[in-house]
Amino acid sequence: MAATLKDATAIAGIGQTPFAKRLPAPEKELACRAILAALADAGIAPGEVDAFASYTMEETDEVEVAKAIGAGDVTFFSKVGYGGGGSCATVGHLAAAIATGQATVGVAWRSRKRGSGPRPWKNTAVQLPTPGQWTRPFGLLRPADEIGMLARRYMHEYGATRDHLFNVAMACRNRANENPAAMMYDRPLTREMYMSSRMISDPLCLFDNCLETDGALACVIVSAERARDCRHRPVYVHSAAQGLPAQHHGMVNYWNDDPLSGPAWTAARHLWKHADFGPADVDVAQIYDAFTPLIPLSLEGYGFCGRGEGAAFTEGGALEIGGRLPLNTGGGGLSEAYVHGFNLINEGVKQLRGTSTAQVPDAATCLVTAGEGVPTSAILLRA
Repeated sequence: MAATLKDATAIAGIGQTPFAKRLPAPEKELACRAILAALADAGIAPGEVDAFASYTMEETDEVEVAKAIGAGDVTFFSKVGYGGGGSCATVGHLAAAIATGQATVGVAWRSRKRGSGPRPWKNTAVQLPTPGQWTRPFGLLRPADEIGMLARRYMHEYGATRDHLFNVAMACRNRANENPAAMMYDRPLTREMYMSSRMISDPLCLFDNCLETDGALACVIVSAERARDCRHRPVYVHSAAQGLPAQHHGMVNYWNDDPLSGPAWTAARHLWKHADFGPADVDVAQIYDAFTPLIPLSLEGYGFCGRGEGAAFTEGGALEIGGRLPLNTGGGGLSEAYVHGFNLINEGVKQLRGTSTAQVPDAATCLVTAGEGVPTSAILLRA
């Protein structure tokens, strides 16, 4: 019988710093604060940590973190590439390491000062790797430009409108307005505000783009058996997957036969193959939302609706509490904080613990996804 990760491990602790446009502490300190908070949440001493996973874009490495928090001998460590595409894979890597006996207590984290730090694309000296030579000289300088082009293609092919994108932005903002930790907690959004806001990269306006945030988050993964003795109800890692489709070209999918079938489709096939339930059984979803068009694209890729139906899926309050698929219940990257999607992992845990500020009644299953448009990852969580 093939080995499986199914429910072999669980997230036992979560932690985060405050979120703000500007925080004075350096990224290393923010990382350690979030990690120590997650360990305290689980009731596990720092000296028991023997595994780490983060992003290649994380500037605080495991050596410095291990020393700072007082970890013991570390027997597993990994980093996942592609920015927001790596979030869920950090959990998947640790789950695999613990399930196969390479480690016992794993910590995944992301610390970022995106609000007060420089924009990554300002460094023109590193902006022309081979893929960039096909985009940067032609005006696609920022992720917003690349996703804007995909959004316009999607609108052209399937009749999606800015009202559909507004549905996404509004659902995330409504949840943030219930979450005191969210950057947009006290800032409601209206359709008039959305439609009259400045364009960032047509058809994406200000409210179609994620926040710029300083902050850090972390979670602790242990075996399912150990999790049952920790401080909170275990949240099991039911399935995990990564996805890099054939002939992929980051964000724009230039070489794919169909540029609107992105990495989500590849990750989803593997994710559901190893799960005991399907899209219809998901109670709540935390879908990566650096830009609003990623939501309809991901709804299709992960099988919640048919091809070209993602925009229509957002109608009628479908993404709100009580709708077909309550979404990004902490506010997501659009309205809670943008820390490369790690807040979506922690919010998924809160939902299955029953402690979210926008709790879905009796939530028992949650899909969490990483960035669509780049090599991606996803996890299914189960109470």
